[in-house]
Amino acid sequence: MEYNVHTLPNGIRLLHVPSASAISHACIIVNTGSRDEPENKAGLAHFIEHLIFKRTEKRSTNQILNRLESVGADLNAYTTKEYTCVHASFLNPYLDRTLDLFNDILFHSTFPEEEMDKEKSVILDEISSYLDQPEEAINDDFEDMLFAGHALGNNILGTTESVQHFTREDVINFRKANYRTNEIVVAVLGNYTLNSVVNKGSKHFADVAENNPHKERVKPGMLPQSNTTIYKPIMQAHCILGTQAYSTHQSQKVALMLLNNYFGGNGMSSVLNLQIREKYGIAYTIESNFSPLSDTGIFSIYFGTDKEKQTKALSLIFKEIKKLREHPLNELQLQKAKNKFIGQIALGEENRIGLIISMAKSLIDHNKIDSLETIFEKINAVTTKQMADVTNEILDIEQLNIFTFCPIEE
Repeated sequence: MEYNVHTLPNGIRLLHVPSASAISHACIIVNTGSRDEPENKAGLAHFIEHLIFKRTEKRSTNQILNRLESVGADLNAYTTKEYTCVHASFLNPYLDRTLDLFNDILFHSTFPEEEMDKEKSVILDEISSYLDQPEEAINDDFEDMLFAGHALGNNILGTTESVQHFTREDVINFRKANYRTNEIVVAVLGNYTLNSVVNKGSKHFADVAENNPHKERVKPGMLPQSNTTIYKPIMQAHCILGTQAYSTHQSQKVALMLLNNYFGGNGMSSVLNLQIREKYGIAYTIESNFSPLSDTGIFSIYFGTDKEKQTKALSLIFKEIKKLREHPLNELQLQKAKNKFIGQIALGEENRIGLIISMAKSLIDHNKIDSLETIFEKINAVTTKQMADVTNEILDIEQLNIFTFCPIEE
């Protein structure tokens, strides 16, 4: 897909992606997330993401929320371990209005104490709600184990204790240390010329004060393999197997993405779904995931099942892993896996807000954006030997950590 990048004097980059649609999509991404939080401040990045919608120098909370919704647009935001993102979808005439609001909430929020107190209560409720969903909570607890002692293990929402003790000074100091203008991308996908996007982007972001403090992320170390069980008042057993994996900068990530998709990724035809759910009927949900980060990655297999079926489910997963390690994919099987993965990626391009966010992240991570053709070439270049090597390294049963939520005995 055609794109253009314009860098403002303060380091903020404007990404322009032309599209003939009447609907436009835009986002502003900051290269900071929960892994950048100071010790004992878990959840601070997510807390700030909530607060920016509460009050600015010129707008009240209601004015912020109605600024785009009043013209039928959709506005939202999220925080991950490495990013903070605000995004919107809107009719083409409202680009100026959207970029103006992005600027206002990202750079002119006032963080009043009374709004902070209210938002703490909202997030504490969010934490409680999340803990009531074991299929969600187990991911955070697993990552806390996988990255024990490192900020990557922090729950993005934080903890009840950490959230309660956030101060306005914490918020201001975090933004100053992490909202680096040379690590911010404003991306627009819509029916606009490059000049139009540059002019409007410059109008709203050129005056943002340059802020490029030195920041160096510390890579997590590898910990010994562990097997942990936590007993909870739940109906089903939930289990995750996984390990640290490749970063977004390692070439092996392409083979692992392909392996993940084949073994337990999207679709009903994955190996794990066919064997554990369809053949034996012992798990409603079973899937694998690979999430590359800037200096490491996470590969995991998740399933939920009745407690009495847990041991068999694990045994079947180990059986499929052993089979794949001992009998790597041949050329025909690999080509079928590539065709499936390439088709899914192509269909994913139809999700335009997801597309522009993905492109903005690529610009931050790699300072470039690969075309679909380049992405497909990288996938097609994966060999059976590379797949076998990645399979043997990542799917090493002796190195897979196991984390389980088990129902309490009645």
